[in-house]
Amino acid sequence: MNARPPELHSPEALAERKAYYERIGQGSMTPLWEVLGALVPPQPRSPAVPHHWAYADVRSQVMEAGQLISAAEAERRVLILENPALRGQSCITQSLYAGLQLIMPGEVAPAHRHTQTALRLVLDGEGAYTAVDGERTTMRRGDFIITPAWTWHDHGNLGQEPVVWLDGLDIPIVRFLDAGFAEKSESEYQAETRPEGDALARYGSNMVPVDFYQQPAEPTKVFVYPWERTIASLKAVARGTPEAHFGHKQRYVNPATGRSPMPTMAAFSQLLPAGFETQPYRCTDGTVYVCLQGSAQASVEGRDYTLQENDVLVVPSWHSLQLRAGPETVLFSYSDRPVQQALGLWREQRA
Repeated sequence: MNARPPELHSPEALAERKAYYERIGQGSMTPLWEVLGALVPPQPRSPAVPHHWAYADVRSQVMEAGQLISAAEAERRVLILENPALRGQSCITQSLYAGLQLIMPGEVAPAHRHTQTALRLVLDGEGAYTAVDGERTTMRRGDFIITPAWTWHDHGNLGQEPVVWLDGLDIPIVRFLDAGFAEKSESEYQAETRPEGDALARYGSNMVPVDFYQQPAEPTKVFVYPWERTIASLKAVARGTPEAHFGHKQRYVNPATGRSPMPTMAAFSQLLPAGFETQPYRCTDGTVYVCLQGSAQASVEGRDYTLQENDVLVVPSWHSLQLRAGPETVLFSYSDRPVQQALGLWREQRA
């Protein structure tokens, strides 16, 4: 007669399971039933946490980096904004990177290119430029600038003061896919092949060249979205009634396709009228916010943060967000929404 099997939760049964797991582990296997709840959760459980970087507190440390290492030696002099729950991974959410880049007067951050897509949001100082595939653009506060994947780009500062901008990249996405390539230019900076403003004139004025056709996945040819145009658009739409969850929120698009300017990252600007308070909102795309004008109180899952100009706030996936403006406030934000939408994964919830 066969021996009676041990009770499912008896010490003997648990010891037998443990021994079994150890045996199959030697063959690089593991039991799904032990991890199923974490792999297929009932709702997103991001390992990232909300966090706020006050620019008034970190600016001195950014400037200190300018005395410790040159832009040429560093290639890119950047302080990475690491999510406190993801330290050592160089990311602000599971899929996004953020950093504060500094370039001092007279410096050049040498030309290179890579498969990671980058955005720049100018925060502090004047006189710098970014060059993308042979065209320079002067960097002004609030400008949103793109360096598409595998385009040559360099930065320089022809002015008299340090310039700081926020870098946002899809580094974690590219790293996850093992698809990263990079190349340094033999020249420190690119030769100018097009006059400043050429791309904006050709592709950003509700017209494109007659023989231009673009595939949906290709990045925008418009690589700079000037602050003066952004704020003018927001002010114009703000004459209407604010939406309860966003105030007046616009998303940046590739004018040739109507899609996101970048295949992997979306970017947004929103205006909150003075004293306006949004209704609770959450979505699956973890989002990085930057306060460009005014000030606001942000509540993330009940925890409050005060946003002043140039402050950065990360709101992880499926975390409820409410905003309350002090004076009229403008926020820039970016996320991985295009990737989620392309895969049919993106969701939102409006309370």
